[in-house]
Amino acid sequence: MTTWDAAHFRDEVQQVLDAFLDERAGELAPLGPDADRLVTEARTALRGGKRLRAAFCHWGHRAIRPEVEDPGALARACASLEVLHASALVHDDLMDASDTRRGRPATHRAFEAEHRAAGWRGDARQYGAAAAILLGDLLLGWASDLLRGSGFGPAEVAPGLTLFEQCRSEVIAGQFLDVSVQARGRADVDTAMTVLRYKSAKYSIERPLHIGAALAGAGPEQLQQLSRFGLPLGEAFQLRDDLLGVFGDPEQTGKPAGDDLVEGKRTVLVALALDAAPRTAARRLDSALGTPLAAADVAELRSIIEDSGARSQVEEVIGSLADRAVDALRSADVDEDARAALTELAAAATQRTV
Repeated sequence: MTTWDAAHFRDEVQQVLDAFLDERAGELAPLGPDADRLVTEARTALRGGKRLRAAFCHWGHRAIRPEVEDPGALARACASLEVLHASALVHDDLMDASDTRRGRPATHRAFEAEHRAAGWRGDARQYGAAAAILLGDLLLGWASDLLRGSGFGPAEVAPGLTLFEQCRSEVIAGQFLDVSVQARGRADVDTAMTVLRYKSAKYSIERPLHIGAALAGAGPEQLQQLSRFGLPLGEAFQLRDDLLGVFGDPEQTGKPAGDDLVEGKRTVLVALALDAAPRTAARRLDSALGTPLAAADVAELRSIIEDSGARSQVEEVIGSLADRAVDALRSADVDEDARAALTELAAAATQRTV
């Protein structure tokens, strides 16, 4: 039985990303110091994190092909999912007007601060927004570049690239659903679940599994078996994220307390609370979403959600989805080492504080 060393794996992924960025820095060097600033911020965006997407890609591959023929190629393919994730986070933070990411200034805020400190012309906030858009776009392109040039042969990499492109479309469209729901200021539970599924659940777990498996030559039935595990687990993963966005400890999440409430996120948690809370409390929650909130306001809204039963209901759904995923994995035709590692990853994805 293979021992899964998650910390060692994260280090390997970081090494791949650092080497990839070194290559990109060399290519962009003729553009001068501004291009270097862009690469430096890319390094910040690609530092840290749980590396769950890379891990699910790795074990999706080994679920189908236990013996890895080219570990370096697989590591680069897995790392491409982290570049895609970084791109999404850079854009997401800008759209949500978030100030921080993992305890550091969000990309648009970092560039905004540079502009302001240098005393440049124009609007510092607009400069920060423009820089974040461009960096997110650059990372998005680099993600597919890294997968395409990972080292797999053309016939091997083609199915993985097809799934990667589907994943990219899903997450972008899911993000648009999210901003549209926030703009309308309403979302029932079904709508919130649709946003959750396409903005996060599929690209966080199901598609990384698919991409890794496709690189190993998986057929449609094998991909479907992985979906029966990956999709409910991805939904549970994002529901946990939604709980952390309201109830998480800022010291661990790197985000302000109640950040999703300030941003006006119309999550499944919020939709359930609005359905179940008394009318006056529901109106207070609804009107407060997406507005500046003091600590006392955050505490009040947390109490409304808690008292409505929505928090405990989401916890129950997380447990049910995680159980369904693990049950599906038990009956899947996959390698036993992969089954054990994926079971461990399922717990890490759903029983977390960050």
